[in-house]
Amino acid sequence: MKKITELLWGSYFTENLAGDLEEKNFTRPVSHAFFSRVIPTPVKAPKLLGWSRSLANELGIAFPTAGSDDDSISVLGGNLVLPGMTPYAARYGGHQFGNWAGQLGDGRAITLGDAPTHLGREEFQLKGSGPTPYSRRADGRAVLRSSVREFLCSEAMHHLGIPTTRALSLVGTGDLVTRDLFYDGNPKDEPGAIVCRVSPSFLRFGSFEILASEGETAELKTLADFLIREHFPEIESAEPDAYGKLLDEIARRTAVTLAHWMRVGFVHGVMNTDNLSVLGLTIDYGPYGWLEGYDPGWTPNTTDRERKRYRYGSQPSVAQWNLARLCESFISLIPDESRLTQTMKIYEETFLTSYGEMIAAKLGLPEISDGDEKLVGDVFKLLAAEETDFTLFFRELSSLALDGRELSLIQADFLTGLRKAFFNPENASPQLLNEWSEWCGLYAEAVKNKGMRDRERHVSMKKSNPKIVLRNYLAQNAITALESGDDSVLRRLSLALETPYDDQEENLDFAEKRPEWARNKPGCSALSCSS
Repeated sequence: MKKITELLWGSYFTENLAGDLEEKNFTRPVSHAFFSRVIPTPVKAPKLLGWSRSLANELGIAFPTAGSDDDSISVLGGNLVLPGMTPYAARYGGHQFGNWAGQLGDGRAITLGDAPTHLGREEFQLKGSGPTPYSRRADGRAVLRSSVREFLCSEAMHHLGIPTTRALSLVGTGDLVTRDLFYDGNPKDEPGAIVCRVSPSFLRFGSFEILASEGETAELKTLADFLIREHFPEIESAEPDAYGKLLDEIARRTAVTLAHWMRVGFVHGVMNTDNLSVLGLTIDYGPYGWLEGYDPGWTPNTTDRERKRYRYGSQPSVAQWNLARLCESFISLIPDESRLTQTMKIYEETFLTSYGEMIAAKLGLPEISDGDEKLVGDVFKLLAAEETDFTLFFRELSSLALDGRELSLIQADFLTGLRKAFFNPENASPQLLNEWSEWCGLYAEAVKNKGMRDRERHVSMKKSNPKIVLRNYLAQNAITALESGDDSVLRRLSLALETPYDDQEENLDFAEKRPEWARNKPGCSALSCSS
């Protein structure tokens, strides 16, 4: 295991791509460049608040110690730049809520550089490390609450088996950051923090959109070639259809990731094109949330409260729309628009196939057959009929015993488990319960017809249906405790999220549906983009 300070630091991004010629750090439009060099702004008192033991072990990085012989915390807090690092903020644009927003870029994230690790070459980025040329009117900082959420969710998603950027550390800065949480004219000072994000690349759809929008065709080709060479080596860059194949693979990866989001009930909350990774990773954790009661129309983002563009049920189609914008950016490299239609078709087919396979796994079936349309359609219709916890329902279903039992006994046990998932069991009408009983009969018949036995089905379903997800109220409890100086809730929750599919009898309090006090509490239900 090596200390952060002992890694062999470099920056393949800045070594291979053109940078901004202006070296001063002030807000400005940037052209004909992929990044701007910028040094993190030092903080008053960096203190390690959170550490991903799992990621550190995978990378081969030692736990930082607060002492004169270890400057790791200074690096993670942005107070020390090591030899070999070339810190930079990336330039990109994006469509935000469906409208072209022009230049955006890393306004509060600075990539220190990259280093070889046990996982391969990874980039290390500090989020909340000070202003950059892309900060517009912001200060480049991040508050503790949003940083805790990003730290926890990055790792939670990884352990759920969902492609994602990772989070190595959470560092308190000792500085205060002024934020207006709900943009209602009531700003207040909050403790600041920095998250160290880790990823093979932080390139996103908007990295290409900004080049196309500015007519920087040569730079667009350079970046596409770089992406192929560094991250898609299976594609021969010299072949005539290299860029088409690149878009195809981005489409496939995006579709699989979206299917995973839908599988676990995750809602990203701000699916702008600058927030979608070209590697198909989940990136930029802001006002996200997990479904509590099943509701396809739910969004955790207060900014999106009226239009609900980024609601749970629309995420696959929004990703498709975003992919179309990325394809449009490649028209100068792929002038035959029919080729781009092929990419869009690949996205749709991959999503439908992946989602179908994942829903089958959630239900404990080897596949969804032609005769299963009613079974699948009705389960979601009934989940929406009465406020029913999405995660708890499928976890309870994972334990339902079917082998050799009379249907009436199966239905009785099913309804007992179902009531645990209802938020208000007393509101369930006799008609709804009868419809659920009928669905249970369809389910038992489907399982029997496909030759699934309880033991096999239980094991399989529990690998697809997590016991614990990062519900917003759990994250808020960790934030509240940490703000008062208690890191025990954060540490315990972090460990529990490393094994979300295990029964974890010692952590049953993390597996409960949202308590009523959290229904409308800030941070526990809906959130803003403020961080």
